[in-house]
Amino acid sequence: MLRKNDLAELTITGMTAEGSGVGRVEGVAVFVAASAPGDRLLIRIIKVSKNYAVGRVEKILEPSPARVPVDCSVFHPCGGCVYRHLSYAEECEIKRQKVQDALRRIGEMDGFTTEPLAAAKESDRYRNKAQLPVGTGADGKLCVGFFAQRSHRIVPCSDCLLQPKEFAVITESFLRWAQQRGLSAYDEGSHKGVLRHLCLRQARATGEFMVCIVCNADSFPGEQELADCLRADVPQIKSVVLNVNRERTNVVLGKRCRTIWGQDFITDRLGGISFRISPLSFYQVNHDQTERLYTLARQE
Repeated sequence: MLRKNDLAELTITGMTAEGSGVGRVEGVAVFVAASAPGDRLLIRIIKVSKNYAVGRVEKILEPSPARVPVDCSVFHPCGGCVYRHLSYAEECEIKRQKVQDALRRIGEMDGFTTEPLAAAKESDRYRNKAQLPVGTGADGKLCVGFFAQRSHRIVPCSDCLLQPKEFAVITESFLRWAQQRGLSAYDEGSHKGVLRHLCLRQARATGEFMVCIVCNADSFPGEQELADCLRADVPQIKSVVLNVNRERTNVVLGKRCRTIWGQDFITDRLGGISFRISPLSFYQVNHDQTERLYTLARQE
């Protein structure tokens, strides 16, 4: 019988929908994050439930051929990119299998085949949107990054490899200015502090950028000065917006927006159609793959 803190060897034979590897120890399914199909691992059991267990990699005894070197310094603490340690070809195959599994288990279908995924030409720097929480780091200074999985603990990160390089420039510029101004980060517990999120958008076809500062206030000192600083570092910025969110909520954006500088929107083109994108607009985050999907749909 498996117990917490047990060490065990297992081979990863599949992947879950959330991106964890799965293998069996003593007939029990064990889920292991940051593993790969074909890995032979030494793991430590960190959780045991009635029908499954969760393990943590202690040592890779024999790596999967699908493994690649991790190129992100916050891959493990962030947890946003569950496939960063795998080749893109393997990621596509895992996602194809997810579709097959859903059709069999949920759709109760059988006897079908699925074609390979229409893989993206670029697997990095494709996201046109970021919602970055603002907090106070261990050093007492403002930080911007991503929430670690299943938490509201911020993992500082200015440059995510899935986002345009300009997002990193904007983030660093915003942090410098806010620190110099002495602005405070919002605290969920006390409901005090000003800066909640930094939301960034890019119109890929036109190259326009939007910066939206989400605040626990109707205004903040030096708004125009901030807009000038941001535009000096990234001239492609066409819109700087304040979003007011004074609610005790985990929802990122409030309902009220006020343009600090420039336009109320940025303009993108998709499939020959122009779209005006505001801070509150829904828009697919992968412009190029969205265009491919719509093109394929029209052909059917």
